[in-house]
Amino acid sequence: MRAPANPSKDPAAFIPDSRQAWVRLALAVLIGSIGSVGMWSVVVVLPVVQGEFGATRGAVSLAFTLTMLGFGSGGVLTGKITDRFGIVMAITLSIGLLALAYIGAGLSTTLWQFILIHFLIGLGSSATFAPLMAEASHWFDRYRGLAVTIVASGNYVGGAIWPPLVNWGVQTAGWRTTHIAVGIFCALAMTAVLLVLRMQIGAASQRDHVNAAPPRVDLQLSTNTLTVLLCIASISCCVAMSMPQVHIVAYCGDLGYGVARGAEMLSLMMGFGIISRIGSGYLADKIGGIPTLLIGSAAQGFALLFYLFFDSLTSLYIISAMFGLFQGGIVPSYAIIVREAMPASEAATRVGIVIFASVFGMSFGGWISGFIFDATGSYAAAFMNGLGWNALNITIMVALLLRARQRLAMA
Repeated sequence: MRAPANPSKDPAAFIPDSRQAWVRLALAVLIGSIGSVGMWSVVVVLPVVQGEFGATRGAVSLAFTLTMLGFGSGGVLTGKITDRFGIVMAITLSIGLLALAYIGAGLSTTLWQFILIHFLIGLGSSATFAPLMAEASHWFDRYRGLAVTIVASGNYVGGAIWPPLVNWGVQTAGWRTTHIAVGIFCALAMTAVLLVLRMQIGAASQRDHVNAAPPRVDLQLSTNTLTVLLCIASISCCVAMSMPQVHIVAYCGDLGYGVARGAEMLSLMMGFGIISRIGSGYLADKIGGIPTLLIGSAAQGFALLFYLFFDSLTSLYIISAMFGLFQGGIVPSYAIIVREAMPASEAATRVGIVIFASVFGMSFGGWISGFIFDATGSYAAAFMNGLGWNALNITIMVALLLRARQRLAMA
């Protein structure tokens, strides 16, 4: 049923899919775009930090590893906080951690201080992804899939905005001043947006979760069993996804095209990924989360297959655009499946767990692809490895889809 055009501003009278829901969504995207800085700044400053501390590239890269670890584990922690106390509390924690961690990074006197602080940076950024996706799913019914993927796109928006800003800051004021400035800006900007969101949500958040409708999809699986299956699927698809994302720059360098071309292809992937994320949300509202994820995973497999047979500069640009267009909606689809098949009261926690698995998959996939390259001297076997993991993801999704159809037939 379509919501009234002018629902009451009283939080207790909140109506899903209403104008107020879209206002909340816009605020959530803004918070996500700002708070995602932790996922992108570390990549920009690695070379200058390496030079100042006289460290190896591998040692400095541990900062990225700690960021991903904090981001993944933080998604579970802030998800639990969101389910119990609401998204406002989780984002408040995020703001405090980001501010303190960035200021601490700017004041660090040793490389290991800089590296360890990035665990807190990842932890702070985590609340602006998985918990926000889960929270947004409570604000919509008819357009739930679209809302979840729009919120998830905040991470990609941050990826488009933050790297050039951080690079400009490093070039003009130095990396230390830039980190301190980022911490202060995040504290002020996110607090201002959060106060507006708090006014919109009021006390409705937890009440909405309690009164939410039961899951739409009954797979006759326990919540824990389904969570494990989704985690395995998430790891599998992200191992495959990481191969082009992590290694496309190096791959172009090996082919003689130069790393700048590879960086352009990576940007192309991210740009088309935004289109994919929003489009997959629209599709999920029509056909459901499981079929949408299955389509995305199958398409991702085709793109990986093309990398095996075409390596001209033009074809790599085209394939990279295709890959971004195919894979961008995969990860948010897990959040949609959680909301369709699990209790609303556990949504943020369960989404956080599955996203943690995806982070592990990306980290492991990036490493194993490099290991395979070192062992074989070619990325061909690494692409094949990605295809194998992608096939496992497809197998799990097909099994869940068939089970869902069987339950529908029995109903």
